[in-house]
Formats: sequence, structure tokens, C-alpha cells
Amino acid sequence: MKPHTPFWGLFRRRECVVPTWRGWALMLAAAAVVVVFGVGNMHSFLAVTAPVPAEVMVVEGWAPDYAFREAVAEFKRHHYSKVYVTGGSLEQGLHLSEYKSYAKLGEAMLLQMGLSQDVVQAVPAERVMQDRTHASVVALSAWMQQHGVVPASLNVVSHGAHARRTWLLFEKVLGGKTKVGIISVVDRDYDPKRWWKTSLGVRLVTDEMLAYVYARFLFSPPKELPASPAGAR
Repeated sequence: MKPHTPFWGLFRRRECVVPTWRGWALMLAAAAVVVVFGVGNMHSFLAVTAPVPAEVMVVEGWAPDYAFREAVAEFKRHHYSKVYVTGGSLEQGLHLSEYKSYAKLGEAMLLQMGLSQDVVQAVPAERVMQDRTHASVVALSAWMQQHGVVPASLNVVSHGAHARRTWLLFEKVLGGKTKVGIISVVDRDYDPKRWWKTSLGVRLVTDEMLAYVYARFLFSPPKELPASPAGAR
């Protein structure tokens, strides 16, 4: 017997398999495990620490004061020969501040904390509306090339869940010539092990995860990006 073909033979009937209630229960349980595992490990994935043997350190200038104290301790512990501070224009109080960029502010903090002028170098980046971390790395790369001091390796001190994205962007810009390590200073504004229990933790971690995915898969560097002035001090 010829099978029935509705709508003038343009369609045909096919059997399809659908889950039973046991199947749905199993799939929901598996999904719950994936979600719990992902939430539990998201922060540790983003707040990565993976230093490399290096004589040069970089500190992101926007980091909080306690991150700079950690950076000074790291600098002294491993006897780095140079520390660079990156960052663009201050986002608040610019006209009231003696320091016009996070790089200059961070440099002043490191000097006040006991590091000497000959080992600390501020490398400000031009003000940009987006992709500020990338702009800071480009400015640093340009400064190092202008001064003939491109290191074989360096470690970047970042803050909390921002570290993974910082590491990625440093490797994108410097990876061809410089081996990059990363050190994440623990964020003290929320419990990293239970970040989902505070609104700040949820906001920061989810924002950083989205930003990392963007930087990894969607980000396209601008064709022209202003670098820091040659005399960045």
C-alpha cells in the first residue's frame, strides 16, 4: 500500500523519538550538574594565576590599593628589575587630581610604597571609549619597542576575575616576542568561593565572563590605535 503523502506529495510523515519522563529527568539532572559545575568553577577560571620566570613586572594601574601592596611584595620576593604601570585617563576626578592617568597614579603609589624611581615606569595609554585593556597593552608594547627594551618574558599583576582577559590580551599583543605570565590578586569585595551570593560578585563575574568570550572570539583590534607618548614619564 502506498503511504499517504499530504499536501500533494510535498511532505511525508516520519516517526520521531521523544524522551519519556525518565529521559527528561535525566537530561534535567545532567543540565543541573553542568550549571553547578560551571558556576562553581567560573571564578577560578577567570581569576587565573600562572606566573612565568621573568625579570619584568607589569601592574594594571586601575587596580585597588591592596593590589599594589601585593605587587610590591611580589616585586621584592622575586627580585624583578623593572615594573611598568599601565592605564588610561582617570574616569573620575581627573580635573582635581595631580595624576591624569591610572598609569601615573599607580607609579606614584609604588614609589610611596618603597620602590625606587629607577625601577618604576608609568606608561599611560590614550583615552579610548572601549577596549581599554587592549589600548593599554598596545601603548606598553609601543613604548618598549621605542626604547629597545622588549623583554623575553614578563608577569602581569591584575585583579580578581579580570585576570583571564588581561592575560589573553597581553598574549595577543606581546605573545610573538614576549612570554606572558599572569598573577591575579584576590578581590576583597566579595567571597570568590561564593561569588554568586552577592550582587557585586554576580555582576563582576558575569560581566568578565562575557567580556572574555568577546575578547576571545569576537574582538577585532582597531587598525589604528594611539599609543603612549615616547616620553611617558
